[in-house]
Amino acid sequence: MTDHDLTKLGNPDAKLDKVLETFPGTHGTEVTLECTEFTCRCPVTNQPDWATITINYVVQAKVVESKSVKLFLETYRDTGIFHEHLAWELLDTFVEALDPLFCSVVVRFNTRGGIAITAKAFFGEKQEPEGGYWCPDLDLGEVLTE
Repeated sequence: MTDHDLTKLGNPDAKLDKVLETFPGTHGTEVTLECTEFTCRCPVTNQPDWATITINYVVQAKVVESKSVKLFLETYRDTGIFHEHLAWELLDTFVEALDPLFCSVVVRFNTRGGIAITAKAFFGEKQEPEGGYWCPDLDLGEVLTE
């Protein structure tokens, strides 16, 4: 897929698939995507699982188009997959599509049977890019108590 073949955005007939569409982006831009309504199935019991997924990446040259992400994530609705495998599968897909400087995927599954599972997968090292600025994550608890 080239950077200009956006076929899903604005298309009410766009179908679910595992293709992430991209467009040109600014090197060093940090992007965070959050999906609060992700569903898949347990690969053993076939029971539904719900999760929040956070995908964070630093642009090398491409940005992912968000409707393609929505349609991509919906393909998992009836898929049986272990939570830990999901984090790595999502990471691999985003890295392949974007070739980012850095990418992380965090999947936070809702509690089931008294246990909530969070799995994290990372690619690259997050550093300040040349000529760019990133705001560090702030612990507002420390700021507010000083």
